[in-house]
Amino acid sequence: MTGRNGRPKVGILSDKVLQRHRLQSAAGKFGLDVSFSGDPERLLGYPDFPEANLWLVTLADEVDHPALFDHLLEQAQGPVLFGLDLAPRPGSTDYFRWERRLLGKLEQQLGPLEELESESNLQALANTVATPAGVPPSPRWLVPATPGSLAEEVWVLGASLGGPAAVKAFLDHLPPGLPVAFLYAQHIDGNFTEVLARVLGRHSHYTLRAAEEGYRLKNGDVVLIPVEREWKLDETGALTELNHPWPGPYGPSIDQVLLNAADHFGNRCHAILFSGMGNDGAIAAPMLKAYGSRIWVQESRSCGNSSMPESVAATGCVSFCGTPEELARELVKTIEESCLLKSRQKRDSA
Repeated sequence: MTGRNGRPKVGILSDKVLQRHRLQSAAGKFGLDVSFSGDPERLLGYPDFPEANLWLVTLADEVDHPALFDHLLEQAQGPVLFGLDLAPRPGSTDYFRWERRLLGKLEQQLGPLEELESESNLQALANTVATPAGVPPSPRWLVPATPGSLAEEVWVLGASLGGPAAVKAFLDHLPPGLPVAFLYAQHIDGNFTEVLARVLGRHSHYTLRAAEEGYRLKNGDVVLIPVEREWKLDETGALTELNHPWPGPYGPSIDQVLLNAADHFGNRCHAILFSGMGNDGAIAAPMLKAYGSRIWVQESRSCGNSSMPESVAATGCVSFCGTPEELARELVKTIEESCLLKSRQKRDSA
């Protein structure tokens, strides 16, 4: 029993219109097809009981609907989840935590829901993705970073479904020598990281490298964060692996990568959220914004799946939104302006 998109179907039942709307929105974000959304009276009046792999039921007072439960138990072909929490205000941290709890309950019944890049898609991307003609020019006011110099600024690139193509396009449009490092947190099957490295390394002067114990980020690095266990930066800025999985449903947790990077870099840690399902990044992004970090997202029309960047944008903490190419140009412009400002300050203090 699957919906039009080949994904599981859910039925939504609530006597609160707002709750139905928010449950339907969350189900869509997780790639589910909603076969029914309505109140108990509407369901009881249906001539044919809707097909659904799972029913989500939230009622103000269950005793007000005595006939409903017998009807559900007789007709429903899948499990029925009662007593779901009421959804908080969208865009708030509580709302995204509510979505995560809902996702956990859905996956307990339906199995993993997030779609990840397949190996065949990655192989095809490695062979077909186009790159810009020539090397993008370096900004006029930027002195290229010394090769091997430690990075003072880091940008976390977070992505899921559709992310590899977007991140590659972003990196391909950056000139060499930028005085920044990148931490790349990609939801992916851990068996495909070698293929991902080939995708990101092809024709690019920003090549992917695996995280290594004790490694300190250098300018020009794109460090791929492992899927299986959590990594952080110690007090010296060295990468270190922790002896436990990432928190949350998927690894690496983009929220946790952001928080761990910001613990060391503070307001010199920034984020760009690319294409992906779900809402990973939406909880940590406002916290980084409060530090003074920049939070950017890929614009929806250029995404393979826009749920993740749209969730982060809904927090109100995003200062720039664009295609991967526009994000690259904005980063170059931002770094050039920062270098020009430092040059003026140095000249004025001389």
